[in-house]
Formats: sequence, structure tokens, C-alpha cells
Amino acid sequence: MLSSSCATTPCAFLYQNQPLYMVEAHTLNIPNGKRHSWKTKGCSSTSNIDHLNFSICEDLPCLTQCHSPSSSPVNMDGSNNVILDETDLSNQHINSTTVGCWVQSCSDVHEVKKLHAVVYRRMKDPVAYVYNNFISMYARFGELVAARRVLDNMLQRNVVSWTAMLNGYQRHGLVDETLKLFLEFVNCGLHGNAQTYVCVLNLCGRTFNYELGRQLHASAVKNQVSNSILDCTILHFYARCGDLGSSFEVFDRMQNRDLVAWTTMITVCSQHGRGQEAFALLSQMLSEGLDLNEFTVCSVLNACGEEKELRFGEQLHATVVKKAYDMDVYVGTALVDLYAKCGKIEDSRTIFGGMKRRNAITWNSVIAGYARNNLGEDAIGLFRVMKRLRVPADSSTMVSILRACGLLKALSTGKEVHAQIFKNFEPSNIFIGSALVWLYCKCGDYASASKVLQNLPDKDVVSWTAMISGCARLGHEHEALEYLKEMLGEGVKPNPFTYSSALKACANLESIRQGELIHSTLNKTPSLSNVFVGSALVHMYSKCGHLSEAAQVFDSMPERNKVTWKAMIVAYAKNGHCGEALKLMYRMQDECIEVDDFILSTVLTCCGDFKWEKEESPSSENCLQP
Repeated sequence: MLSSSCATTPCAFLYQNQPLYMVEAHTLNIPNGKRHSWKTKGCSSTSNIDHLNFSICEDLPCLTQCHSPSSSPVNMDGSNNVILDETDLSNQHINSTTVGCWVQSCSDVHEVKKLHAVVYRRMKDPVAYVYNNFISMYARFGELVAARRVLDNMLQRNVVSWTAMLNGYQRHGLVDETLKLFLEFVNCGLHGNAQTYVCVLNLCGRTFNYELGRQLHASAVKNQVSNSILDCTILHFYARCGDLGSSFEVFDRMQNRDLVAWTTMITVCSQHGRGQEAFALLSQMLSEGLDLNEFTVCSVLNACGEEKELRFGEQLHATVVKKAYDMDVYVGTALVDLYAKCGKIEDSRTIFGGMKRRNAITWNSVIAGYARNNLGEDAIGLFRVMKRLRVPADSSTMVSILRACGLLKALSTGKEVHAQIFKNFEPSNIFIGSALVWLYCKCGDYASASKVLQNLPDKDVVSWTAMISGCARLGHEHEALEYLKEMLGEGVKPNPFTYSSALKACANLESIRQGELIHSTLNKTPSLSNVFVGSALVHMYSKCGHLSEAAQVFDSMPERNKVTWKAMIVAYAKNGHCGEALKLMYRMQDECIEVDDFILSTVLTCCGDFKWEKEESPSSENCLQP
């Protein structure tokens, strides 16, 4: 459906490929979710921000008139086709309105160039509107040099002229050119319209330019430039930059929250792991009388997968089938991913098999599901089918297959995949590089893992951690600590898993000095309260024979898991502190944590002849249960 309107600023043309179906609120049992408090506001139109396209329209009757049979200036034979033959054009009266309709009706860049040549010869000093349309169409067809030449040769440029060129640069990913042109636009003293802000804010979100985006937001507020599209762009920008608080503030202040705004906010929560807030937003949206569309369904299904809300996901699946949304490839892909993440891999494969259309993401979801559920052979088998059908693989596909190879310790298959990656992908891809490091470490090939890491131009915490963890597991403890030192030297901040792996290396080396240095670093970070880091510290100190420090760490931990208890009890038992070991075993049982066979056998082996002092002996009701 095409909706358009014409004004002195660019019109927003809203494309919607599929009809919106009605979903009754009472048919969905939405999980309770928590989110920030906000006021309930009214909602208006139903549209979707992902299908917004912009076209230039200025001082002109609506384009629907230009394309109507009664008003078409271009057809002599009763058809609606644009006549672009130069001889015919030379015999027709040309005005700005006619040219505007012709330009926007061009189907390729050759028609645009031919029409541009005729206008250059036939029209004396065309109005800015004509040039704006040429800029827009040249940019649409990727002829950015020609578009910029038109802009530079204009005697009078208005905000639409600049915005059309900015939009062209931004759509084609030319970041530097967009920012330079925007700076030039600002220096000319012009104020942007809503589309100008949308264009540059999209760029800021994609490049994570938080400061410029905040300044643009402030400028839009100051100049009182606002519409629903701009508001959604602003909240999406803040979400891309990780500032969800500001996204919620923008959302709460919106006067008319339509389906686009609600869906954008639900998607933001889903993508940032805040599924419960996504469910709360969905509940509020339905209570205000709005209905789900395909895009909302996809976002909620993704949240269900992340939160493992299988029951609600199944209810939503029933609604999807009832409303025929399952014919949509994106909804089908979201369902495949939901069941795979919830461990229902057979249901995931059934939905996958029943889909009439699939894209690369659909294949990735099933392959990743197999790998995540330790079904490496199935993942590799499906990948081979994917290759035979010539479905293009992306970086997510390769990461999942490398994971499957690592689970199977299939080094030869992993090397085959690595060869394909070398041939078809950028060697600097950090996700693939980290997965390759993990694969080689998992398969015991330390040399290849080290080589892959060193060839990565930009190493992140994941790639460093994969290498440090692999070294600690493969017995290369000294190398693990050297990699940690190198990582810190490059300014990359370790995460809790990095520290845990490094502490494991210290424990294996029984290097108390290195362990204490890491502990002192941890005291300055939030990672100290992490249960895995605490367990690694207990294990490191106990392995090095420093039981008092181990006990101090153990007692100060805000949360303990089974590994923590095991490390402390076994340390006491192996160092002859049988009374303390047995006391901890009773405490462990009192806190409803199972005392497994390993702990019990270790304590019995080390403390089999231990006798309680009368005053220390536990009461009969506290005896360990088998």
C-alpha cells in the first residue's frame, strides 16, 4: 500500500508489503514483565519504520495525480509509460511539475540522464524542485558523483537539496562524505527538517557516534522539529548506542505512539536482553487497542527465545498460524529460532522443513540450534545441504559451523571451513576470528590458534579470552598469562571469564604472586562479585596452599555455586583441615546444595580416620544424607 502527501518538505512514502491482521489481546497469556514506569498515551496510525522510504516532493500536486491517466503529461497513446525519447520530448511543453513526475517515474539511471540532458537544453533556470528530484534519483541508482555535481551546480539550494544528497551518501554507507556535507550544510546557516535529522541520526546510530547524535536530538527539540518517524529514529539511535534509559525517555514523551513506536521499543528491549520489559510493553500496547503485526511478532518471539519463555512462545505461535503470519519468512525464521533456543530442536526442524521460503538467517537459526544443543554432526550435515543448494553463508553461519566442529573435535573439517572462510570472507572479521581461535584451542592445536589470533587486526575481549582459556586448558599456563599481559597492554578490558581463565592458569602453576596481582586488579572492578571469578580465586589460593585467603574470599562472596563449595571443601580436606571440611559439608547441605560423590569420596579418603571432639560433634539430625 502506498500512502503519500505533498508539502514544502520531503514527503514520507510508507511502503507496507503485507496486510495487518487483527490479533485479539485476550488470546495471549503474556508473561509478567517489569519495566520503567511511564504514562499511557494515545496511539495513531499503523506503519513500520523498516519500510520507510523518502522521495522529494515540493510545491507540487500530489504524485498520485501525476500518475493518474487523466493528468499524465507523458502519454500520447493512452498508456502510463514515461516517454524518454529525446525527439518526442523536444516537441512537448516542459514545466517543473511535468519534469518532476517524469524524473520520479524513471526506471533506471539511463532514463534519468537522458531526461537531465533534455532539461538542460530546454529549460532556462529550472526551479530547485527539479534539481532536487534529479539529486534524489541519481542517489537512488547509486550515481552519487552525478548527484553531487547537480547539487554543486545549483545556484539556489534549499534544505531539500541538501537532505536528498545527505540521504544518498548515508544509504550507500559513505560516512565521511555524509559528515562533511552535513558540516557544510550547518555552516550555511540552514536548519534541517525532520528527514535531515532522520538521515544523520541513522548514520550516528550505525557508527555509534553518541555525542553527535545527542547534539542532533537537542537541536531537534530546540527547533521544534518532530514527527513520529523522527521520534522512532531518536529512540532507536539511543538504543544502538546502549543508552536504553534515554530511549525510554523519548518513548514516554511521544505524544502519539503508533504501532511503529511500540514495535521499535519492543524490538529494542528484545535485542538488549530485556525480554521481560518487552513483554510488559506488549501487554500495555494491546491494552491500548493496538494490534500486532509481523514485525511486532518477530520481536516478541525473539524475546521469548532469549528468556526461554517456551509456553508463551507456543501461544504466540498458535496466534501466528491463526492469522497466517507463518507465511512470512521472517516470522517463520523467528519461530525456528525460538524452538531451537528453548531446546526443542525437533520442533524447530519441523517448522524449517515446512517453510516455503527460507533465507540465510533461517538456515543459520537451525544450524546454530544444532550446535547449541551439542548436535554437531547434524549442524555440519545441514551446512553441506545449504552449500549444495547454493544458499549464501554469512559470518553467523561460519561461527555456528566452527562451534559444531569444536564440539566434535573435528579438526580436519574445521580446517576445511577455515579454508572457505579465507577464500570468501574478510580475514579481519572479529566474530569468525574468535570462533577459529576457540576451535583450534578446543582441538588442541595451540599453534594454529596463536597464529589466527596474531593475524587479527582488531582483537576484542572475546578473542583474547578464547586464547587465554585455551592456553590454560592445554597446559600452556605461562603463555596464558603473557596473553593477559598483552591484552591489558592493548587497552582491552578483561571480562569475568578472562579473569577466571587466568586464575586457573595461576592455580596450575601454583604461582601465588601472579594470582595476587590479578586479585588486586579485580578489587577495582565489578568482576570481583562474579561467582565464577570468586570460585577461581578460592581454587587458586587453595591450590597454592593459602587456605586463610581462600576462606576469606569464600566468606566474602555474595553468591556461591557448587563449584565454590567444592573448591573450599576439597582444599580443607587435602590440607588436613578435616573438621573445617566436614563443617562446610554440613553447611552446604543446610543450604540445599547437593553434596556430590566427588566431594564425599574426597573427604572420606582424606579424613577417614578423623574423630570429632565432643563439643564439635554435629547433632544426629544434621548427619549427611546419602
